[in-house]
Amino acid sequence: MNPQGALFFLLDFVFSAYIFIVLTRFVLQLARADFYNPISQFVLKATNPLLKPLRRVIPGYGGLDIAALVLVVVLIILKTVILLSIQVGGFPSGIGAALVLHALRELASLILNYVFWTVLIRVLLSWVAPDPYSPVVRVIVQITEPIMAPVRKLLPPMGGFDLSPLFVLLGIQLLQILFQLH
Repeated sequence: MNPQGALFFLLDFVFSAYIFIVLTRFVLQLARADFYNPISQFVLKATNPLLKPLRRVIPGYGGLDIAALVLVVVLIILKTVILLSIQVGGFPSGIGAALVLHALRELASLILNYVFWTVLIRVLLSWVAPDPYSPVVRVIVQITEPIMAPVRKLLPPMGGFDLSPLFVLLGIQLLQILFQLH
């Protein structure tokens, strides 16, 4: 029996899920997605308790929800501190700067992975021709279209094939390799 491992797993899952939801809110605002969509409404209600007070202190800038990004970084740091404390039996001193650097690298990695998986899901959905009015499909299209449309404009016509997802996915992988975010 491993209660410490179970606690580690549960805390990791809870923090990761909430970080994903806050990051989703940031991405939805960045993509100017429809906030009347049921998925968007869930994200709003789940993130408002922590984001509303934070927004009083940290305003947005240039259409970016800086408070959401700060919250993600704080949650990553908190998750790392708690999980490290469970694993090692305490918190090592003198790792403050390394912790912030870790959180920023983790944020960049999360954003790139988020976009990668969203584009990949959109590609898979295009193969099964889902209901275009489905809330999930609409949100995925709204999130990926601002990234794929500029790439699509650069590519010559390919006889009805849209190769923009391929180039977006390759670009994300290239960024992850260049900045060693794997």
